[in-house]
Amino acid sequence: MKLLATILLIMITAPFSFAQNGQISGIIHENQTTAVPYVTVTLKGNTEAPVAAGISDNKGIFRLENIPEGHYTISYHLIGFQTITRPVQVKPDEVIHLGTIILEPDTKLLQEVSVTAQRSSVSLKLDKKVFEVGKDVLSQSGAVTDLLNIVPSVSVSPGGTISLRGNSSVLVLVDGRRTGLTQSNALEQLPADQVERVEVITNPSSRFDAAGSAGIINIILKKNKKAGFSGQLRLVGGIPNETRISPSLNYKSNKINLFATYGIRLSDYVGLYTMQQSTGLSGTPVYLNQRQDEDRHDDARLLYLGADFKINDHNTITTAFMRNSTNDHDKTQLNYLYSGKKGIIDSSLSRKGESWEKRSYNQLEFNYTRTFEKPGKKFTVDMQYDFWDSDKDWNLSTAKILPSAMNLPMIRTGSFGKSKDLMIKTDMIQPLDSTSTLEFGLKMEDRRVNSDFIAQQENPGGWEIIDQIDNHLLYKELIGSAYIQFSGKRGAFSYQAGLRGELTHIGIEDRTGSYTNQKDYNRLFPTLNLSYHFNATTNLQASYSKRINRPRLGMLYPFNELTDLSTRYVGNPDLNPSYANVFEIAFLKNWKTLTFNPSLYYQRNSGVIEDYTFRDAKGLFITMPVNINRETRTGFELSLLYNPFKWLQANAELNVFHYKEQGSYQHQNFDYSASTFTARVSSQLKLKNKLSFQAVYNFRGPNATAQTRAAAVHGIDFGGSKTFLKDKATLTLDVSNLFGLRKFNSRTIGSDYEINQTSIPNAARYRLTLVYRFNQKDNQSVRQAKSGNRD
Repeated sequence: MKLLATILLIMITAPFSFAQNGQISGIIHENQTTAVPYVTVTLKGNTEAPVAAGISDNKGIFRLENIPEGHYTISYHLIGFQTITRPVQVKPDEVIHLGTIILEPDTKLLQEVSVTAQRSSVSLKLDKKVFEVGKDVLSQSGAVTDLLNIVPSVSVSPGGTISLRGNSSVLVLVDGRRTGLTQSNALEQLPADQVERVEVITNPSSRFDAAGSAGIINIILKKNKKAGFSGQLRLVGGIPNETRISPSLNYKSNKINLFATYGIRLSDYVGLYTMQQSTGLSGTPVYLNQRQDEDRHDDARLLYLGADFKINDHNTITTAFMRNSTNDHDKTQLNYLYSGKKGIIDSSLSRKGESWEKRSYNQLEFNYTRTFEKPGKKFTVDMQYDFWDSDKDWNLSTAKILPSAMNLPMIRTGSFGKSKDLMIKTDMIQPLDSTSTLEFGLKMEDRRVNSDFIAQQENPGGWEIIDQIDNHLLYKELIGSAYIQFSGKRGAFSYQAGLRGELTHIGIEDRTGSYTNQKDYNRLFPTLNLSYHFNATTNLQASYSKRINRPRLGMLYPFNELTDLSTRYVGNPDLNPSYANVFEIAFLKNWKTLTFNPSLYYQRNSGVIEDYTFRDAKGLFITMPVNINRETRTGFELSLLYNPFKWLQANAELNVFHYKEQGSYQHQNFDYSASTFTARVSSQLKLKNKLSFQAVYNFRGPNATAQTRAAAVHGIDFGGSKTFLKDKATLTLDVSNLFGLRKFNSRTIGSDYEINQTSIPNAARYRLTLVYRFNQKDNQSVRQAKSGNRD
């Protein structure tokens, strides 16, 4: 036994009794706060051949492993910066943390070198797909919503709804945070050339909110890196009228960074909507031809200002204020022609509407960041307070034209809403060793929304309430969440596993007690991301996540506008969230001139939110969102980037998916299955003297539900740009919806009715954009609004 115990002791202690190789790690900055990615780190001994080499990641962190004992020199190299070389000694079993290395700009090289290498336009990270967008012609003009329409997998509807792989249940972030810029189409206020990259996260890790069953779109804005004063002035003129003026200023020193942006937008939109409605098809049919002409005018102001204050090398505070205010004035005219079976016009009506809406979204933000001597270790606290209000009034005048002329009573509606949102969260990143990291955090959100709505009709005795539509709604939401996740790397294999818990309490009540309701949702949301790097250009990734899709406020409000005589959309206070389990496998291969990126995905949703259309007792068609049982979606996505010459680049994207819905609501069966696809082709031509052209063709195939069939949609966007005055100015001419091709046709079928609709919400738009920069390069920009609370 004594001998056996001795042998066991030797076997247990043997792995630790021999000298182990050392490790070196550090973080690379160009100043005290700005990390530098893609820096080549080389370790050499007495010979020219390197002992080890590596590249810093997006956070500037590098690690060199399995280094034998000895004396070495370590060097840091990146084009545009001075190469730094320093001695370092490695001892057995030693883990060396070199701290923060500051790179100095190589001013001579920057003046002499005019062409430098660029990062790949697409890269596959452990939990996301990253698209570099700053070099596209169409990203130099228009707004962020225009830019998103050229990002693979992403599309934006004319109404501003952002979808990912054809699914609108997507969470949009700016710099990793919820933002007021996603409220009320405010992304239209943010210039596209302020975006550095877009991260498409179809299976987010647990550090992100679980909201958005389709995933997350994270918009990363450019950061100013130049000391002293810098800024730019952006001027836009367009037809139909689109006038934008956006000055931005930035001041940066060693201790403080001040930033301010102000934007003015004056825009006109012309829309045309037609509908053919057939009712009573089993008996005496009645036909309605309806035409709606829309003239919308938006005035908007965006102000964002704040400061970063560096207390010392490891502690930084950021405070900021954002205000986005709009003043909209819309006019609409609707004409109704009713006829019988033989097409003889029975009656005709005309309705004119005019509305005024004022909205104000305000946001206060605070961030505290602490870094440590250990590279990669970081602690953050974020606090955010949002408060907004909106006030909208409609005046509607209706006249009967046939069979006899008659003015009908005037109608007016008024709605007022306000909200107060508070968010507090804290996150901790704790590296455990050179290859593994633990992250955890807490978050609390409290939201309270008040909404009033009234509808009145002018009668001889004065204004009277219509159908008792005079109510007040209070919506309360409290979400508490916590997460923990572990990530690590073994050779070419990387992994990340996490778990997020969210406790949600929702309360809905109104003045009359019609909609009083309280609900609690307590769920766990696991995530798993796996990645294998075959080499520097080839990567395979697999991922899983569970997600939640909470109804938007507009889906819950039971109040509705009375603009249209024949159709109406109402919210559903009884609506519940839906849940999704999402699986995906993705592959990325970069050759010298070609990037190949296919993906396979499967999504199973429960409690799916679907629109339900029915006809009420008065003959009015009502559309409202309801929950149905489930939906499964299986798809294949392929992205190709071909760059055969420096002056030519072509992109192609294809997304083919099959979906199957099951469920019922009242007397409507929602069982339905079909296949469809989306496609996008883009090409960019870069000529001499910094003259560029780009064209994008988008196609969305037909899709359907049990009630509604939507026809295919396609459109073309085109742009050209010229940079001059030593890169200080860029002039861009672009056209969105060239030739007016973008039309939306749908057909809704019921037991005794049929509705065919055509929507052209926006005509072709021509824009001329001038951007003038001072004290900054073409690829730099000032800071913009970045954080917010709720969507």
